[in-house]
Amino acid sequence: QVQLAESGGGLAQAGNSLRLSCATSGRTAGNSATAWFRQAPGLEREFVAAIRWMGDRTYYTDSVKGRFIISRDGAKKTIHLQMNSLKPEDSAVYYCAHRNGVILSSIRAQSAYNYWGQGTQVSVSS
Repeated sequence: QVQLAESGGGLAQAGNSLRLSCATSGRTAGNSATAWFRQAPGLEREFVAAIRWMGDRTYYTDSVKGRFIISRDGAKKTIHLQMNSLKPEDSAVYYCAHRNGVILSSIRAQSAYNYWGQGTQVSVSS
């Protein structure tokens, strides 16, 4: 079993920054992957960013490329999402998702992940 604990959400003005963290615990595998998804009211949950634990390869959705950075603190098994130049359209509940082991399908697909956090609210005002 793997547990995920998200933190760092809140309210920010457009153009400012927030950092989300996802602390993993339990029996995590070395070849895992962790991602952030988000869901705004009335919209479907969408992929934001992901990182593979082996090699730290990162993936981003186009709308956040150049603004968001996903990183991993290996010692603490914590994944961070640094969100810069925030826009009102970034407002959503952000979910941390984790796959314990190799992802055989798309790393951007929700179905690839077998552990999910509770979500943390990010609100960006204009």
